[in-house]
Amino acid sequence: MKNNKLWGGRFQEKASEILDLFNASLPFDKKLYKQDILGSKIHSQMLSHCGILTQEESKQICQGLDQIQAEIEKGEFTFDISDEDIHMAVEKRLIEIIGEVGKKLHTARSRNDQVALDFRLFVLDSNRQIRVLLLELIQTLLNIADSHTTTILPGMTHLQHAQPVNFGFLMCAYACMFVRDFERLSDSFKRNNYCPLGSAALAGTPYKTDRFYTAKALGFTAPTLNATDSVSDRDFALDFLYDLSLIAMHISRMAEELVLWSSYEFRFITLSDSYSTGSSIMPQKKNPDVPELLRGKSGRVYGNLFSLLTIMKGLPLAYNKDTQEDKEGVFDSFETLEISLKILNDLLKTMQINPKEMKEACQKGHLTATDLADFLVQSCNIPFREAHHITGKAVTYAESLNKDLSQLSAQELCSVDSRIPPKAHNALDLEASMNSRDSYGGTSTKATQTQIQSLLAWLQIAKSGECNER
Repeated sequence: MKNNKLWGGRFQEKASEILDLFNASLPFDKKLYKQDILGSKIHSQMLSHCGILTQEESKQICQGLDQIQAEIEKGEFTFDISDEDIHMAVEKRLIEIIGEVGKKLHTARSRNDQVALDFRLFVLDSNRQIRVLLLELIQTLLNIADSHTTTILPGMTHLQHAQPVNFGFLMCAYACMFVRDFERLSDSFKRNNYCPLGSAALAGTPYKTDRFYTAKALGFTAPTLNATDSVSDRDFALDFLYDLSLIAMHISRMAEELVLWSSYEFRFITLSDSYSTGSSIMPQKKNPDVPELLRGKSGRVYGNLFSLLTIMKGLPLAYNKDTQEDKEGVFDSFETLEISLKILNDLLKTMQINPKEMKEACQKGHLTATDLADFLVQSCNIPFREAHHITGKAVTYAESLNKDLSQLSAQELCSVDSRIPPKAHNALDLEASMNSRDSYGGTSTKATQTQIQSLLAWLQIAKSGECNER
């Protein structure tokens, strides 16, 4: 039997069934149907604009493509794996609907630049969706921060109690991470917002086309510069996967804090029952499965990035079938981050914050030790290294009394070293310690409020930019 593929003119034998299964991308690239249909409509309009198709032919093609999109969205479209990919599935159905005119749609293009367009449109659209979710998450973090600029808890290094900070300050820290994620996505969007359609197979086309018309109609900045690069480039997908990997890493870091903070050892927060699970055997358990899953999702997102990097490694110009393997990982990472950002936002909105437990934890670990050393330097003209030594002695003395440094009386503190004056006791106050760090970017209530206002101003500009884009 002769090959009945749309590309099968030179083949004398029918493709084997196992080749259809192995070669086909339709099971997953059918997700690109909207992008494929949009690109085809604009391509037909460009062909009409250039006189390669008549206006009537372009109109018929666009009407047929609209019908196909309606069929897909109603679940009436038959996806046949023998069609290989979404491009062939749509084109075959178009020919069935409008006849010979449908065969003219593929003039001056190739599946190589067609898939490069569809996939790029998907990535850019997904980029915008993730940015919208990031803005919502940042707003939630700032709402929490604004309510807790005086809520004291232990700031940590090496997961050990270090210095007192306020909870709003920590929420601002995570907001700053997600701001960078947003800006990274914005940068990669601008860098990749160029249209590959019209590059054809690898070397351009002899038809008198207008790639600038196509690019403008599709919302791109301009057409891509080099045809061969255009059909073989997947940097836009790698940029997106890298950006998503960093978001997943930031989510994972916050998720780890949420797991710790919700444990009985910390009790800084209580997770809502709506975002917790129980044990099948231990009825008392309330497990932080949501943050644990959020923490674990980073692994699959990283894997998708390294998978595509490996696929692209060593590929010669121009298009190679290897790049059919580029999409599933991007689809998966996008969907993973989409639901992760949504559920993290909901979890944060519904969790209970426990200021009492946070403050009690501040009375463990001698959080004001640095404040005592700084006082001795500033008020007693003692060199810092000597002040550090004196404070260490005070910590040892407090531990011998089974007390935290902040719980020592003025008399007890002064007994450690004759150079410690009674007023040094004021340096051990937790609130005073937190508010003394009033430098730009510091943890004082005032400095934290400044950070919140700065982030809110950024957020307003970012939201405005999202409304105006594409």
